[in-house]
Amino acid sequence: MSSDFEGYEQDFAVLTAEITNKIARVPRLPPDEKKQMVANVEKQLEEAKELLEQMDLEVREIPPQSRGMYSNRMRSYKQEMGKLETDFKRSRIAYSDEVRNELLGDDGNSSENQRAHLLDNTERLERSSRRLEAGYQIAVETEQIGQEMLENLSHDREKIQRARERLRETDANLGKSSRILTGMLRRIIQNRLLLVILGIIVVITILMAITFSVRGH
Repeated sequence: MSSDFEGYEQDFAVLTAEITNKIARVPRLPPDEKKQMVANVEKQLEEAKELLEQMDLEVREIPPQSRGMYSNRMRSYKQEMGKLETDFKRSRIAYSDEVRNELLGDDGNSSENQRAHLLDNTERLERSSRRLEAGYQIAVETEQIGQEMLENLSHDREKIQRARERLRETDANLGKSSRILTGMLRRIIQNRLLLVILGIIVVITILMAITFSVRGH
């Protein structure tokens, strides 16, 4: 399981390095090349997101006692992904401003105002993205806690089942012991009755012998 995660990690590191390099090149490229580069970066960002999703699934399959380290690494990768997306947005804004400057000539003030407006919108989007990321992280942590609770409940259930089985075995043993003791008590009572009957027969025999002896004299 961890080997798959590490494989995704290596792919993510290579891909993000390529994305970082291309984002830095975007503002300096001619318009036609910029469009191609922007499309290329968008595609690679989607690939990076898919890698993150695969890594997240791998982390969920890791046992709870070993999951903490991988969860911390995932948080770091998601923060890196967020930074890449922010840098890419800023790079695209710079690209758009350059085109506007070429079209509008000396209308610098209008371009600056538009750029400030775009940056303000970008900052709002970033804040919303961070809030969504925080909500997603809370949901993931809540799911992990729920899984751990379910596993603990499963262990407790197994313990209770084993305890019930031991109680059933104890009850069965007690039932056998009770039947054995009842049989022994029954035999003791029977033996005592036999002794009493034998004693009565002996006494009667002695009395009859004495009686016959007295009559013979």
